[in-house]
Amino acid sequence: MSFFKSDTPLDVVKHLAAIAALVAVLVLGFFYVYLPFTTNHGETIVVPKITGMNQEALEDYLDERNLAYFVDDSSYDASVRPGTVLTQEPRPGDRVKQGRKIYIAVAMKNPPVIKMPKLTDGSVKNAQMILKSYDLTVGQIQLVPDLAQNAVLKQLVNGKEIAPGAPIAKGTKVDLVVGDGQGNQEFPVPNVVNMPADEAATLLAGQGLLVGATFYQAPEEGQTEGTVVRQRPVSAPGATIRTGQLVDLWVAGEAPIKEVP
Repeated sequence: MSFFKSDTPLDVVKHLAAIAALVAVLVLGFFYVYLPFTTNHGETIVVPKITGMNQEALEDYLDERNLAYFVDDSSYDASVRPGTVLTQEPRPGDRVKQGRKIYIAVAMKNPPVIKMPKLTDGSVKNAQMILKSYDLTVGQIQLVPDLAQNAVLKQLVNGKEIAPGAPIAKGTKVDLVVGDGQGNQEFPVPNVVNMPADEAATLLAGQGLLVGATFYQAPEEGQTEGTVVRQRPVSAPGATIRTGQLVDLWVAGEAPIKEVP
């Protein structure tokens, strides 16, 4: 018991050193023995790849690996089986402690319902971009006679028109009725043979027609240079043409020389 006596300054120093040593042992024992024993300090698990798996199989699969999961997001994809794991966090290959939860996003069974966008009065290309951004599918594109070329005239679902703002499920197929740019007005093919080429072009334009290709050929006997000697389509009984269509012309004479600026 003489060790605990403090009759001299040396005894006091001995006592303080003993106390410091005891505290050090307790601290080191707490951090390097007790904590590792109670919390599995330093023991980690490699996160497996679970994307592509079905949610129903996850619980048993992760239990065997001392891991758990939590669904924190979901989205719809028509090409993916419902319940399929789409994303995971932590990522495959990361190291985590035992019991760690893996946060996942899964594919929904039913698609979410959104509002139908307005596609009419815009171009078919713009409509296709809008449908893609809304996760809707482009269906059939039906061309109909109309002067508004490539303009969307109607938007249909299952053969019926659907109004902008109407509820529609993501992934639904939307058909488009689009103008062909030619119109639906039919009338007899005008006859421009024997007319001067410039007058023929003016007449065709006045009837909503366009001059297509122009071919020049040497004048034959009785033909006047600069006049139309042939046209396609020909003007014949019963022959009709629609607004916006082309008429090719054959003109007697040589092609005019284009001036170089």
